[in-house]
Amino acid sequence: MNLVFVSNYMNHHQMPVSRELYRLCREQGGSYTFVQTQPMEQERVAMGWGESLAEADFVRNYWEDEIRCQESIDQADAVIFGGCEEESYIEHRLRTGKPLWRYSEPLYKTGRYKFVSPRGLRKKYHDHTRYRGGRVYLLCAGAYVAGDFRLVGAYGGKRFRYGYFPAFREQEPDTLMAGKDQVSQGQLRLLWAARMIDWKHPETALQVAAGLRERGVDFRLDMIGDGALFQEIREQAKALGLEEQVAFLGYCNPEKTREYMERAHIFLATSDRQEGWGAVVNEAMNSGCALIAGKGMGAAPYLVRHGENGCLFDHRRPRQAAELALGLAENEALRRRLGRAAYETVRTLWNPRVAAERLYACMAAELCGENIPEYEAGPLSRDLICL
Repeated sequence: MNLVFVSNYMNHHQMPVSRELYRLCREQGGSYTFVQTQPMEQERVAMGWGESLAEADFVRNYWEDEIRCQESIDQADAVIFGGCEEESYIEHRLRTGKPLWRYSEPLYKTGRYKFVSPRGLRKKYHDHTRYRGGRVYLLCAGAYVAGDFRLVGAYGGKRFRYGYFPAFREQEPDTLMAGKDQVSQGQLRLLWAARMIDWKHPETALQVAAGLRERGVDFRLDMIGDGALFQEIREQAKALGLEEQVAFLGYCNPEKTREYMERAHIFLATSDRQEGWGAVVNEAMNSGCALIAGKGMGAAPYLVRHGENGCLFDHRRPRQAAELALGLAENEALRRRLGRAAYETVRTLWNPRVAAERLYACMAAELCGENIPEYEAGPLSRDLICL
């Protein structure tokens, strides 16, 4: 199979799956190309999104070689297209009926009330709905994607669970969990990591910390990240008298952030529905953290089974997060069980290798006119619930 992935730019969330797809294509005598449509924004570069990504020979820059890149897109056996608003890259494929796998986050991150916009509906019909009977499939990068596309009547039973797949770190679970306790020396360690902006809700982490302090829990909360709310959140922590318990670490690159995750007992993922996916969910679970995640985050309903491998709360009710954290603080056995189950969820299912192998199998079956494989759970299982 000759496969092309078209997206805005390569990053550390796309590279692991790309390497697996490259391997699979090469093993079967085909090729894999990742076409970047734009350079990475400087804000993302400063956050370390481009670090530790060795220049891969399968990456092409559309702005440097437009003709060659467009020919690759037009002639490929299958194309994955997402992270890019410009439809012209795929117009030829859509006109000629060649297979296309769209890769999308939610359409209506700030509210489905926007669905009623006549102008928006015309755009959605032009880009999506009119191809519902064609060889066009939807990879849902978030649990609310399928529901958004159902509103516009697009893709029917061709909506598949997908997402983002950071690099999986294979570890021995006993060693991983023991390492957390060795570093903490009896103190409960919590971690929050994100940009400090309104819809990431860093204030919820402070409310969790205040609740733990009121109950006399010996803990430390590390907060990684910078952003527009950084100074405001620091002032809130001071006003709440949390200077001794909360450490503001500023920006850390992805590698350093993963190190902090591996030391933490509990990870707080507090974003709302504007977080289309939230790769920190994958990473924290891979790190054996007992996860407390806002259920509005796209990754959370896909990866987390409440009470089995993590905890979910309503971001509009931050007290829920505080109550969950207190329960985990007081129940070490539960905390460990959730952390181990979280690690196993990523090890066995939600990782780059499984995602790439299932996607390749589905594409190969479609090309051969065979039934697309049916998976009960995880990547490439059909999203028929449509939250």
